[in-house]
Amino acid sequence: VQLVESGGGLVQAGGSLRLSCSASGRTFSTYAMAWFRQAPGKERAFVAGVTNSGNAYYGDSVKGRFTISRDIAKNTVYLQMNSLKPEDTAVYFCAAGRFYSTVTTGYDYWGRGTQVTVSS
Repeated sequence: VQLVESGGGLVQAGGSLRLSCSASGRTFSTYAMAWFRQAPGKERAFVAGVTNSGNAYYGDSVKGRFTISRDIAKNTVYLQMNSLKPEDTAVYFCAAGRFYSTVTTGYDYWGRGTQVTVSS
């Protein structure tokens, strides 16, 4: 599985962005998908995940602001980010794994990441 993220950029606090992660491979629907983020000097942290059956889960810091979704027909997973804050600034990574997990070791495939910068 190859993953390619897009949609990052610079946005003012309070604004919105939608990230996309396009996946190759015909087994996309069998994988759990997730978004992680990594800010400078910090470890990569779980943001949101969606199981292969479509159940979504979120990290505490983004609950109520971010929404993860997947389009099986397009082999794509999305992260809609609203009410962005400066502390959301990070490189955002897409990940795929056989089972849902909130830790990086639970995923087998990773994209290269897309930068999100939120200005105050």
